[in-house]
Amino acid sequence: MRLLIVGGVAGGASAAARARRLSEDAEIIIFERGEHVSFANCGLPYHIGGVIKERGKLLVQTPDSLYRRFRIQTKVKTEVVKINRDQKTIIVRDLISGQEIKESYDFLILSPGADPIKPPMPGLDLPQVMTLRNLSDMDQIKLKVDQNEAKKVIVVGGGYIGLEMTEALRERGVDVIVIELSDQVMGPADPEMAYYLHQELKKHDVDLRFGVSVKGFYPKGEGVTAELSNGETVDCDAVVLAIGVKPEASLAKEAGLEIGQRGGIVTNEQMRTNDPAIFAVGDAVEVDEFVTGLKALIPLAGPANRQGRIAADNIFGRKSIYKKTQGTAICKLFDLAIGMTGVNEKILKRMNRTYEKVYIHSNNHANYYPGATQISMKLLFDPKSGKILGAQAVGKDGVDKRIDVLAVALRAGMNVYDLENLELCYAPPYGSAKDPVNFLGFVASNVLKGDVVNCHCSDLASLKSDQVILDVRTVQEAQAGMVPGAVNIPIDHLRDQMTQLSKDKEYIAYCQVGLRGYLACRILTQKGFKCRNLSGGYLTYKASRGI
Repeated sequence: MRLLIVGGVAGGASAAARARRLSEDAEIIIFERGEHVSFANCGLPYHIGGVIKERGKLLVQTPDSLYRRFRIQTKVKTEVVKINRDQKTIIVRDLISGQEIKESYDFLILSPGADPIKPPMPGLDLPQVMTLRNLSDMDQIKLKVDQNEAKKVIVVGGGYIGLEMTEALRERGVDVIVIELSDQVMGPADPEMAYYLHQELKKHDVDLRFGVSVKGFYPKGEGVTAELSNGETVDCDAVVLAIGVKPEASLAKEAGLEIGQRGGIVTNEQMRTNDPAIFAVGDAVEVDEFVTGLKALIPLAGPANRQGRIAADNIFGRKSIYKKTQGTAICKLFDLAIGMTGVNEKILKRMNRTYEKVYIHSNNHANYYPGATQISMKLLFDPKSGKILGAQAVGKDGVDKRIDVLAVALRAGMNVYDLENLELCYAPPYGSAKDPVNFLGFVASNVLKGDVVNCHCSDLASLKSDQVILDVRTVQEAQAGMVPGAVNIPIDHLRDQMTQLSKDKEYIAYCQVGLRGYLACRILTQKGFKCRNLSGGYLTYKASRGI
């Protein structure tokens, strides 16, 4: 059997290695347009920032290492320019010599990845305007920083790459301006969760520009001027475009393979295209989103690796299927991390799908053990079944653990009641007897059981005349800032001052994080009062308002 693979890195290299483990006799060849066949592209910003000192650490495999261990042939700086499906051949161009040759295949795997989005605008060809996709891009950016030629940099886009590059550049002492068209960074997160990232960026003196885009770049001396959509101009030494990526599907499209509405290559659950001899994996393919089942483009290394393995399995007669993509991911930003799995509230709103949500703000480990820090978490779930739909978390430590647990729970089809009963690791340095994941289950279950009626920050904008906001924090906390119009009765005085309240009113109770507000509602409802708890308390209120 002759197996040809177009593209290396996560999907292609994983497919090749799995294919060899399944067959010692197959001829396996990888064609890679770039200089490196398998590198840690997720590590590129960290070499620029100086965290990963040695460039060679980013090289996962080389042509020599792939051949020595797996007898896989690798041809770098070689571009596949055409697929002849009827002949089962490809046309390959040597990018150094320009020579083109024909290669035959029994099976073909496409793993071309994704290209950085470059909107049509003046100045994209300027040497100061760069993207970060491969090691050559990384070298170009790092050289400018090393030679002190990039004292002020514009980062266009506030997604994963944009944030990681912002951190890397600030760690090197570079002034950074982030230009983001939307009103938040980290688009997969909901706005009130992205708020914490905004605070962290401001803490590290990053200039955030929301609601504007770049119309063009123009040379100015050794640097460049960016013209913004609001009429402003910004001078800088260099630009990093991090607007996002799009599937590199042109080769597949020209070959007549099916392309989806999102622009990615269409495959079945075996990663097979509409041509039985051609498979596709990685960032170039459309996937089924796990919760909604909708087609999506979710460029992540983990799914690409699994897809490569699955494609190889099916080529060699092992029935293997890809079981959709959850979008589980995490991003480090200075001292914070943000993680997520499943869908966000924005998607659920667009789908007009009913859902409920809760927030908690818990410490990452036992309060009495030194070094405890807060994790802010959001859980989205079905209001009838309690089935988990998505989760987000922001904090200094322990975010990855909690999101990983919730990712497994989501894939396993668990509901919020199951979260209550999860038995998780506990010792004071690592967690609490009631882990934050358990707490999410407790809070969500209380809502479903009717033990408390939730109120959300958006509800406060349309209060009725018979509704009163009740702050049950201490007087000192209330004096430091409170929801406008609220009445302050500390929780410990509530029973004694209940005569001040009217059963003709409905009370919206809140505290700092939600726990005392819940306790206030339990007290009041059992005494015949109407009460709702502001989920997430004052901290979530501030985040939702951007205070």
